[in-house]
Amino acid sequence: MSSPRVPLSGQVALVTGGSRRIGREICLRLARDGAAVAVNARASLSEAQSVVQEIEAAGGRAMVALADIANEAANKAMIEAIVERFGRLDIVVHNAVNREHGSFESLDLAGFRAAQAVVVDGAFLLSKHAAAELIKTSGCFVFISGATAFTGAKGPGTPTAKSALVGLMRSVAVTYGPHGVRANLVSPGRIEAEEDADERKVELSRGRPDHLIPMRRPGRPHEIANVVAAVAGPDFSYVTGQVIHATGGFFMGS
Repeated sequence: MSSPRVPLSGQVALVTGGSRRIGREICLRLARDGAAVAVNARASLSEAQSVVQEIEAAGGRAMVALADIANEAANKAMIEAIVERFGRLDIVVHNAVNREHGSFESLDLAGFRAAQAVVVDGAFLLSKHAAAELIKTSGCFVFISGATAFTGAKGPGTPTAKSALVGLMRSVAVTYGPHGVRANLVSPGRIEAEEDADERKVELSRGRPDHLIPMRRPGRPHEIANVVAAVAGPDFSYVTGQVIHATGGFFMGS
C-alpha cells in the first residue's frame, strides 16, 4: 500500500478568513496535505482556535493569526509573526470578505468602501507584504472571489470588490512571475455549509436555483477547498494568472 500523498509537506500557508465555512475547510485541507497553517480571523478568536485545535489533533501544525488584514501595520505584523513561528511562508490564500447586502438606493459611500476594505485593501496589503517571503520559497497566492464578480448582483459592494481581485491577481502574477511566484483566483458559485442558517440557504437558492446549475446542486465548502489545494500544489506549477470557476457550471465564462 502506498503512503498518503502530502504534496505540501514542509510548506507554510496563511488563510485569511480561515475560521469558518470555506476558509475553515481550506485550512483543514491544506493541513491534511502537509502544510503548517496560520488561521487568520479579524475577531472570531474562539472559532480560529477551534480550527487550530482540529489541525493539531490530527497531527498537524497550526497557529491563530488574529489581525485586521485591511490595517497595514496589523497585516505586516501578522506575516512577520508567521515567519517567526514557522520559519517561512509558501502559500497565501485570501478568503476574507466583509459582505454587504445594500442596494444602490440604500448603500452609502461608507458602506460601499467598507465592502472593499477587507477584500481589496486586504488583498493588496497581503500581496505587498507577503511577496518577499513567497519569492524566497517560490510560493503562490490564491485569491477567492465569487460568481457575482462576473454575473453582477443587486448589491454593488461585494461584486465590485470581488471583481477587483481579478485585476489585482493578474498584476501579482505579472509582477512576481519572474521570481517564481504564482497567483491564481478561485471563484466559487452557490456554496452551502451545514452551519448556514435556513434563511441564507433560501436567499442563495433564489438567485441560483438548482435547475440553473448544470450539476443540479449547490457546492460544499470542502469542494472549494479541494480546488484551492490543487491550485496551490505542485501539479499547478506552470499555472498562473488564471481564474478557476468552481460553480457546478453555473458560470462558464473565461
